[in-house]
Amino acid sequence: MPGRSRVPRILSIFLTVLAVYSTVIALIPPLRRLLSGLTGFVDSWLFPIAPNLAYAAFTALLAGALARRKRVAWQVVVIVLGISLVLSVAGILVQVSAPRGTVAGGALVLAETVFSLVVVVLLLALMVWSRPEFYARVQPASGRKAALTLAGLLLVVFVIAYPLVTAFDGTMPPHLRTLWTLSHTLGGVIDVPGQGHPPTWVSFLIGLMSASALIISFAVLFRSQRAKAVLADEDEERVRRLMGERDSLAYFATRRDRSVIFSPSGKAAVSYRVVNGVSLAGGDPVGDPEAWDHAIRAWTDQAAAYGWTPAAIGASEDGARAYQRGGLKVLELGDEAVIDVRSFTLSGREMRGVRQAVNRVERAGYTLRIRRHADLSPDEMRAIIDRAEAWRDTETERGFSMALGRLGDPRDGQCVLVEALRADGDEAALLSFVPWGSTCLSLDLMRRDRSAENGLMEFMVAGLVAAAPGLGVDRVSLNFAVFRSAFEEGARIGAGPVIRAWRKLLLFLSRWWQLESLYRANVKYHPEWVPRFLAYGDTRDLVKVGIASAVAEGFLRPPSLPQLLRRGQP
Repeated sequence: MPGRSRVPRILSIFLTVLAVYSTVIALIPPLRRLLSGLTGFVDSWLFPIAPNLAYAAFTALLAGALARRKRVAWQVVVIVLGISLVLSVAGILVQVSAPRGTVAGGALVLAETVFSLVVVVLLLALMVWSRPEFYARVQPASGRKAALTLAGLLLVVFVIAYPLVTAFDGTMPPHLRTLWTLSHTLGGVIDVPGQGHPPTWVSFLIGLMSASALIISFAVLFRSQRAKAVLADEDEERVRRLMGERDSLAYFATRRDRSVIFSPSGKAAVSYRVVNGVSLAGGDPVGDPEAWDHAIRAWTDQAAAYGWTPAAIGASEDGARAYQRGGLKVLELGDEAVIDVRSFTLSGREMRGVRQAVNRVERAGYTLRIRRHADLSPDEMRAIIDRAEAWRDTETERGFSMALGRLGDPRDGQCVLVEALRADGDEAALLSFVPWGSTCLSLDLMRRDRSAENGLMEFMVAGLVAAAPGLGVDRVSLNFAVFRSAFEEGARIGAGPVIRAWRKLLLFLSRWWQLESLYRANVKYHPEWVPRFLAYGDTRDLVKVGIASAVAEGFLRPPSLPQLLRRGQP
């Protein structure tokens, strides 16, 4: 039903507003005092609210889970409303049965309780009515994992808190230390007799640790189902049969750390990996374009079922239109540099820089060797793999949408290896290209010895283009330049302040992510620029999708406990 389908989003927006409001009044005491009347009204008549960061964090987590339509979030809301219903009914019974004048506030308190009961009943009815809209799964046994996480963290809090209370007991009698510590570890659910208490900062610290334990446990409860990023052999064979001539990134769908989902007819498929709750597709769907819409629908339905955020990185114009038909929004991400072999030439003033680099490398005695991977012996391929590993300048292999992530696999025999050799025959640099259909190549790997002559890449690219007709190659796809138009337009005379500011920001980010250097490495060949797009579901998901893309491409590596423990070790 159209109206019912909007309930998860409406509830999510409402709880998000509450979370932001709670955060603001918790962090700004003057504003908290100024808005105390509004806070009291909302808390008494509409919905519980508190100037508390832990409450705000929990509400934000719940809002996100409701937006993802997770069934467990629906269950949490129903349980909370059920408890509120019981408490409201009990409060009304107590006030009605109490002798007149014995309940402070009298009629006003009764009116507040009755109104709260009506609100709770209406919200419960809304949740029951909208139950079919909360279908997304979470990780198996998430309830048990969350309970164990909460129990373990609260035990840690108690172990830390008890020595604090013992060392800084303030006015607390010694015989109440254990009970008081346990009560505050559990959020004050145990009534502690007496008036003694430790210093305020001790109570605050224990409350903060307990709240953090609760928030972490709910994060475990709401965590999305993970998916193993493994491409089965039979799926890889099906993907290879579907690859055509259209997309230069199609071959990268055979990465073994991706999964694949096929259209019902099996004529098209979407290649993806789940990263931090984002189902991230790479490039266009493979296969028959007429079946793309069905493959995309199968992929987005799967993402909805598991509470994942669907996104696609590196889509072509045709792929972007298909993702847009599938309900996603589209944003231009950058441009792919493609060299047309027939029109490429080193002559002319605009190619002077490339021509000089090629001539300088040739004078230094370097030569070029170009072979299909299938033509290398096992020993030669092992040596190439060792060199590629030694020349890698990052801790982990980078690439997801435009990198294969492997060398030497027998099924990649049609890939092309370009080697730059010194005068003594030793390798100085290498390029590896994957097939793009039957007559084109797409860059996969680029490595070089840092001590080798400058200009090697220009020498190798020019040499490959010169040898391309003999390989039956018409076009060569090079690197992808992120936000290429911003670098180009922002540097022009008369560029507006917005585009200039955007270019300056990109130049600043290039200190870490080589955005400008990739653009400059490609523009010197005067290639054909082919736009590539990012497809995403909702504007508010852009940050999440951006982080997942950076993680998948290897530009961002979230720390884990084993990595932190190994830090500083060889």
